Amino acid sequence: MNTNLNPKLQEVTGAFALMDSLIKNNVKHVFGYPGGAILPIYDELYKWEEQGFIKHILCRHEQGASHAADGYARSTGKVGVCFATSGPGATNLVSGIATAQLDSVPLVLITGQVSRPFIGTDAFQEVDIFGITLPIVKHSYVVRDPRDMSKIIAEAFHIARHGRPGPVLIDVPKDVGLEKFLYEPFNLSNIQVLGCRPFMKAKDNQIIKILNLLYESSQPLLYIGGGSIISGAHQVIKKFAYYFQIPICTTLMGKGIIDENDSLSLGMLGMHGTAYANFAVSECDLLIALGARFDDRVTGKLDEFACNAKVIHIDIDPAEIGKNRVPQVAILGDVKDIITQVLNYVNNNPDFVFNSQQTCSWRDRIAMWRDQYPLLTPKHVSNLSPQEVIFYLSQIQPESYFTTDVGQHQMWAAQFVNVLPRHWMSSSGLGTMGYGLPAAIGVQVAHPSESVICISGDASFQMNLQELATIIQYNLPIKIIIINNKWQGMVRQWQQAFYGERYSHSNMEKGAPDFVLLAQSFGILGLQLEHRHDMNTVLHRFINHDGPCLLNCKVKEEENCYPMVAPGKSNSQMIGISKLAKNKNSSTLQLKVEIDSL
Repeated sequence: MNTNLNPKLQEVTGAFALMDSLIKNNVKHVFGYPGGAILPIYDELYKWEEQGFIKHILCRHEQGASHAADGYARSTGKVGVCFATSGPGATNLVSGIATAQLDSVPLVLITGQVSRPFIGTDAFQEVDIFGITLPIVKHSYVVRDPRDMSKIIAEAFHIARHGRPGPVLIDVPKDVGLEKFLYEPFNLSNIQVLGCRPFMKAKDNQIIKILNLLYESSQPLLYIGGGSIISGAHQVIKKFAYYFQIPICTTLMGKGIIDENDSLSLGMLGMHGTAYANFAVSECDLLIALGARFDDRVTGKLDEFACNAKVIHIDIDPAEIGKNRVPQVAILGDVKDIITQVLNYVNNNPDFVFNSQQTCSWRDRIAMWRDQYPLLTPKHVSNLSPQEVIFYLSQIQPESYFTTDVGQHQMWAAQFVNVLPRHWMSSSGLGTMGYGLPAAIGVQVAHPSESVICISGDASFQMNLQELATIIQYNLPIKIIIINNKWQGMVRQWQQAFYGERYSHSNMEKGAPDFVLLAQSFGILGLQLEHRHDMNTVLHRFINHDGPCLLNCKVKEEENCYPMVAPGKSNSQMIGISKLAKNKNSSTLQLKVEIDSL
């Protein structure tokens, strides 16, 4: 099949135009599930796949397909693509679309629809997916004429990537896919989308305002969000932080912007952030927010968040500037570009000299907090500690791609796993249980020779466990670790702390599968870890297995995730820090020495 069409127009179908346009937009992989209304597209896909132009990954549920496309996009920075049919196929995408929208993930989702004459008649498997998803997409289309297909696909990819990324939905009626017409591919160099304007550079007076605030500050703090990861700004942020000697805290989405073993790194801040990050944000006098949106899980009680600080806010989305906190300096633009401008301004002005000693006492104070309130990895004689398992796993696999589900295990992973940029995939804004396993599929498809680890909980895992079939079909060597405490762990923790220990429907023990046997039934190696003295042996076998593997870790059931900022409290009012301060025998430094001798 020749993708370079003859200048003379050819008669093709709408489905051909769709596939040709995907290839011209450099799509290599599609995740999806077929059905009646999208069969014309799948029939055309069959021909393109046979010629090796594209590869389709058959997921076992449309939600799984959307999360797989999401993991693909997060780990590569490219647009993830997903197919689903009309009706329930389309509605099954909703959680995945909302997940991508909240976390700014570029997706193009192509849904089948009933034929144009039947739209609005309540035909079999007809739903208005365009209307249903309007609040949770960046943009959406219904293709009414196959002649528009090539232009719509080009626009969708441009919109999904431009500025703050997000999901774009394209609904394709069945007869549009079948209709023949004279095809003229859209010239990608001509693309212009209203609203997708180029971003301006920072003005000199804005840069001078930033530098003046830095001159006046003795307790500055960098607050880094997911926009900095999307921007690819990790190198310039590190240079900026080192030059001005500013400590860095990140959001859940910002993990990977800096090596968390770095002396300037404070780890994650917010509800389950480190004590020293939360103390720092409560005491700083200058907060520099880069690609962050002042989310409630970060700020706690908003009017007490960094209440003594002046704020510099740099973000690519104008809707986020001043939404939750009014900054003293606001710059609309790409984080990497703006920080590069600041550094260039400093380098090109030899008269500018910054004395990093002005932040020395601030850094010493933070080091004291770090020493006084370390993250703990509790050790139990008879019970396996979930924190210890996750920490050890990250120690032996420091360059892996990590996906997580949602709950306690997610927060422990955020606390103890040190990741590289774009090596952390977790549903942060929506908190979607069942995200981790299919997301790992997308990551492994994108990086076939790399190590991919899914950290899940026993409750979250059961949300999308059918995707084990996808893993085995494509022989994806994904490693799945289940932190099994027999509960919806975070729900149980909240019921214990705020609902009088009334554990209403949060126990998962009754009806739970044998996860090892479940894995084996799919043809995947299943392992179990119950005792601490087996941890070294079992984890190494798990990691070194040549193929997919599932490890069921039976951990202490009542273990809670600390520190924790209660709803409506400021970040300095953390539950559990007394435990951190008193029990220094469980510090991560001592654990590292101990695991080396196991």
